[in-house]
Amino acid sequence: MEYRYLGNSGLKISAITYGNWLTHGSQVENDVAAQCVRAALDNGITTFDTADVYANTKAETVLGEALKGERRQSLEIFTKVYWPTGPGGPNDSGLSRKHIMESIDGSLSRLQTDYVDLYQAHRFDTETPLEETMQAFADVVRAGKALYIGVSEWTADQIRAGHALARELGIGLISSQPQYSMLWRVIEGEVVPACRELGVGQIVWSPIAQGVLSGKYLPGQQPPEGSRATDTKGGANMISRFMDDDVLTRVQALKPIADDLGLSMAQLAVAWVLQNDNVSAALVGASRPEQVAENVKASGVRIQPDVLKQIDEALGDVVVRDPAKTAENAPARRPG
Repeated sequence: MEYRYLGNSGLKISAITYGNWLTHGSQVENDVAAQCVRAALDNGITTFDTADVYANTKAETVLGEALKGERRQSLEIFTKVYWPTGPGGPNDSGLSRKHIMESIDGSLSRLQTDYVDLYQAHRFDTETPLEETMQAFADVVRAGKALYIGVSEWTADQIRAGHALARELGIGLISSQPQYSMLWRVIEGEVVPACRELGVGQIVWSPIAQGVLSGKYLPGQQPPEGSRATDTKGGANMISRFMDDDVLTRVQALKPIADDLGLSMAQLAVAWVLQNDNVSAALVGASRPEQVAENVKASGVRIQPDVLKQIDEALGDVVVRDPAKTAENAPARRPG
């Protein structure tokens, strides 16, 4: 396993980070989830990412149980706040001081830990003054409940504004968690340059494009039974943007490239995002322990420039690069 600094902080994290977005508490039974976490630990993964909204708090509970008994100092545990939790009352979402201060305590209780290493704003809250949000995060850090703060799916301008306030308050905003893959490169134009300048590292989600880059979805054919494209709990909606025959045909052209490198297509996809020097970690999930072991093999792989060019040529114009997509996909109002 390769370990990288998160942004310009002194915190090192595993380049492959285990995330439990669509698995723990929903798709995967708790005993299998625990086996996946054990497989992650056995394969050198020390960093675990979750959020209070995943399975409406159940994912945090499952992760807390799975990590119970492990040496806390040997782990980096990340969670997030913003999306609705609980019964969905008027203050059960967003980045108000009230929601942040109540949410961190709930997350710590479910995760069975005194602190998280990274507490992240899961989206930008258009209805709360940024000063209020950053002051609340600063108080969470000063109370010892989080060591660092980060953001997820913020635009470059939002990251700059948040980073400036964090600096004034004397706390470290060190990470951004965006979607990033061979097919979805919208952060490259604005977010990555801003983050390089500020010393903010990327923890990227969906590096395999919800499984599309594994090559298991074939053009003109129905998705495999039990795959994410057939998951009515949310997976099918997320993957739909890539379930296009042109995209799937282009993805199949990556197979010979992966074969030449001795990698599976999924390993190639994870290794590809890790070539970006602003990427600190790739988030991977798993519904089976063996998937974890396979994903870890992408750590430390170096892809030569000529091969990166072959990948670009194979995918052609199906790659999404428009920086405006970050703002377009963000909620205009706090969800209720």
